[in-house]
Formats: sequence, C-alpha cells, structure tokens
Amino acid sequence: MPLSPATDHQPATSPQPPEAQEDARAVQLGRIYQLLQITILLTVLVVSIWLIGDVLMVIFAATLMAVILHNLAAIAERRLRLPYWLALSLVVVVLLAAIVGLLWSSGPAISEQATRLRIALTTQAHSLRDQLNASSLGRTVLDHLPQSLGGNQAEGGDSGMGTRIAGSMTGFLSSAFGAAGTLAVILIAGLYFALAPTLYVNGALRLIPPAHRPQARTLMLTAGRTLWAWTAGQALDMLVVGILSSVGLWFIGVPLALALGIVAGLANFIPYIGAFIGAVPAILLGLSLGTREGVMVAALYGAIQFFEGNVMAPMIQRHAVQMPPGLTILSQTVFGTILGMPGLILASPLTAALLAVMDEATPKLEDDERV
Repeated sequence: MPLSPATDHQPATSPQPPEAQEDARAVQLGRIYQLLQITILLTVLVVSIWLIGDVLMVIFAATLMAVILHNLAAIAERRLRLPYWLALSLVVVVLLAAIVGLLWSSGPAISEQATRLRIALTTQAHSLRDQLNASSLGRTVLDHLPQSLGGNQAEGGDSGMGTRIAGSMTGFLSSAFGAAGTLAVILIAGLYFALAPTLYVNGALRLIPPAHRPQARTLMLTAGRTLWAWTAGQALDMLVVGILSSVGLWFIGVPLALALGIVAGLANFIPYIGAFIGAVPAILLGLSLGTREGVMVAALYGAIQFFEGNVMAPMIQRHAVQMPPGLTILSQTVFGTILGMPGLILASPLTAALLAVMDEATPKLEDDERV
C-alpha cells in the first residue's frame, strides 16, 4: 500500500525571518563581548598582581589595620558613649601605651633573650651541619639542599622557586623605605583609613557603575566584617599559643622560654605553617640540652597544636571565620610564591575576605545540586 505524501516526507522547516536571525547574532555577539570583558579583566588583574604585588600587599595590610582600629573604636564608642574620633584616639593611645609599657618593662629582657636565641640557634645549626657532614647519608642530604638553607648545593641566578621567593622578599625589604618605612606607611595609612572610613569606601563606590553599587557596597561590608572576625579570632589564638608555649618551656627548663613563646605566638598568625616555624627554634634549643628535652619540647608543641586545632579553633570559628584547611594551605603556597613573604603572611586574611565575598556574590546551591 503506497504511503501518503504526508507520511512519506517530513515537513520542511520554514527559514527564520531576518529579524530573528539578527537577534540570534546579536545574542552571540553579546556573549562574546562579555567573555572578552571577563578575559581582559582577569588578565589585567593577574598582571597587576604580578607587577605591583608588593604595593597591593601594603594597601591590603593598611586596610586590615584600619578594620582593626575601626572596630576597636566602635566598641569603645558603644561602651563608653564617646564620639567616634575620641574613641579612636583612646584606642590608639591605649595601644601605644601598652606597647611602650611592654618594651619598658620587658624590652631589655626580650632583647637579651632574642640575642641569645639567635646565637644559640646559629650554634645549633653549625653543630647539626657538622653532624650531617660526618655521615654519608648526611652529606647526601646537604648536597641536595640549597646554600640558603645550610646545604651544599649552589643556587642559580633565577631558576628555582626558592630564589624567586627570596628575590621577592628582598625587593620588598630593600624598597625605597625598607621594612621600617613600609611598616610606618601601613600604620599611618591604616590610621587615616580608620579616621574616615566612609570617605574612602564612598570614593571606591563612585568608581563602580551605578547599577552595581548596591551589591558592591554589600560585598565591601561583608569583607570588612570578615577581616575583623578573622583578626579577632586569630589574635586570641596567638595569645593562647604564646602563653602555653612560654609556660610549658619554662616548666621543662628550656632557656629563653619568654622569647620562644613570643616567637610561637607571632608565628601562629600564619595558620598551620606558622606552627612549624614557631616550633623549630624551641626544638633545636631543646636538643642542645639533650635528647630527652628535645623530645619533651616536640611533645609540648604537638600537644599545644592539638589543643589549638581541636578545642580552640572550633570555639573561635563559631564566632569567626571557617576556612577549609586545604584551601588555607593552598592559598599560602600561591600567595607566597607570587608575592613572597608578605603574601605568605597575609594569605589567610586575604583568602578569608575573598571567600566571604564569593559566598555573598554567588547564589547558594539547591539541595538537588549538592554533591
């Protein structure tokens, strides 16, 4: 039975009118234009970070200082019912008085202990190098370590990552002002930012198209709250680690317990990596007293970090910022490689602010979208 023409052939699709074709082409061109915009923006951002990363770190450090001063002044303003400028002046005076008092009462002892600590660590490093050179395995290890770490391997001009990090750090410290001048710039700029925060925030908002200003304002406020929460939590964490380290080392009988405790507390500003940086000097001094003391110091720092990671950190993160450990270490590696020591020090607060901004700017996942 022959098929009817209706079933034998499919109906031909009618061509789209010219207006529809022009609309589709306009949509495609719009997507290409948006993609080019994003690509150019990311390229400019990456190049800027690579070229003026040290300057950006100074700006971020000054902003972090301003956030700290502003929030402390806001607390004093609420509790003491003072004008904001007077509350900020009171906070600055109290901080300066605390620093001067600490230096006046404990400065000579801390300076003497720091000098003795440097001499003791240098002596221990030479002793450890001599012990390694006495064995074939030790010489093999030294042959694979660069000279900057006490090894025998000659360092090339600019081939290794360690060289690039050291070069970035050297450039930061030997800039026009140097380390002390850079710190002064950070403190002064942070104070001016804290004196009139709305002036600088509103000035930044004027650079953003009007349609996006409400969202940009929300993101800026979110970043500021996150930086304050991270700093407050980390300050408490550093204080506890420093006190526990000093008391524990004094109980074991390790010399320079106060200086080592201060080093451990300050190093803990860098999560995870700072714990190892703060423990190495104490363990080396413990080993100079004997194997037993070295093992006790290592056990002490292990117990402190266990307490900090499983008791202190969860308590702090209830009111502060929760950062995944893997992302924290990865950010420290990335920023430290690109920006040197300043990037390593400021990687965690910068990452915390970026995570908070991304969380606020992007839509939440639905239940059926989660893995």
